[in-house]
Amino acid sequence: MNTSADLLKTPLHSLHLELGARMMAFAGYDMPVQYPMGVMKEHLHTRAEAGLFDVSHMGQILIRAKSGDIRDAALALESVTPVDVAGVAPGRQRYGLFTNEAGGLSDDFMVANRGDHLYLVVNAACKHEDLARLQAALSDSCEIEAQFDRGLMALQGPEAESALAAYAPEAEDMRFMDVRELSIAGARAIVSRSGYSGEDGYEISLDADDTDRIARLLLSDERVAPIGLGARDSLRLEAGLCLYGNDIDETTTPVEANLKWAIQKARRKGGEREGGFPGAERILGQFETGAERTRVGLQPAGKAPVRAGVELFESDTGGTPVGVVTSGGFGPSAGNPVAMGYVPTALSATGTQLYAEVRGKRLEIAVAALPFVQSTYKR
Repeated sequence: MNTSADLLKTPLHSLHLELGARMMAFAGYDMPVQYPMGVMKEHLHTRAEAGLFDVSHMGQILIRAKSGDIRDAALALESVTPVDVAGVAPGRQRYGLFTNEAGGLSDDFMVANRGDHLYLVVNAACKHEDLARLQAALSDSCEIEAQFDRGLMALQGPEAESALAAYAPEAEDMRFMDVRELSIAGARAIVSRSGYSGEDGYEISLDADDTDRIARLLLSDERVAPIGLGARDSLRLEAGLCLYGNDIDETTTPVEANLKWAIQKARRKGGEREGGFPGAERILGQFETGAERTRVGLQPAGKAPVRAGVELFESDTGGTPVGVVTSGGFGPSAGNPVAMGYVPTALSATGTQLYAEVRGKRLEIAVAALPFVQSTYKR
């Protein structure tokens, strides 16, 4: 069991304690799960105004081709991901997936074209494995640089643009998935217009020494509140976004996970760079034949949340499980419980009636369209 003394600390750790955060162990770090405002109010504040999240536990990695040509770096990265990395334009980023030889998902990530190098943000719990994977596969042609000591914050919500533009006016000109280097009150930052909440907003990468000062500056705006991991989870669930380790993992293919959109035409059958990534045969085969199971949204009929791990049935009595909930809870903006999980593809149509077994009782739950709350990205 980890004690707080054993856990790693982000550059904002002292600020979290000063703000009265309730801390918890997450991916080896001491992280804020909530502040005195509480999870529900933090969630609703992000949807209405702006929330500031510490995501410095995530892994930031740079990839440079030894040839100096970023296309060489992109093509090298394509050997471990089904994503069209070479098609990412300078100043843009794309959602990516690491796959294994069985077609399962080893992690998901964001990759940006920074002009002369690629910039990746990977999940905290997987970052050391991801770094080792990249070093093993790309070191002959690329230089891999881990920047695990940098700060990373997410500023999310309808007031995020105005709050950031007060210190970096160029932020207003960015659109969803743009990535730029900006000066924020004199601090050099790599900023992407993206996030994990379904709201418009930014992710801001800073030197560790600048992170606390810039966080305090942003929080000095009365519209910006500190937000913990609890509300981050409910926000992403309402937005229909996957959590690695819950909704996707080593046993889940991109097709099963309903992430076919993340594999562009260039990497599919008939594409100019078809296959060539781990698990390509199984994954591309499922594009043609379909998968036996599919990730779907799930809408419980009552007010009781249905949590991860709950089994799903076709009948209200008897029978064997046909699916499982992978994420679930109360959606503060939706105003009711929301969930995601896997069901047989034959039962994946919106409106299909199923039953969730909670504490020995079968509760009605229906397949629902995702997202539960419409995204507000600036496109």
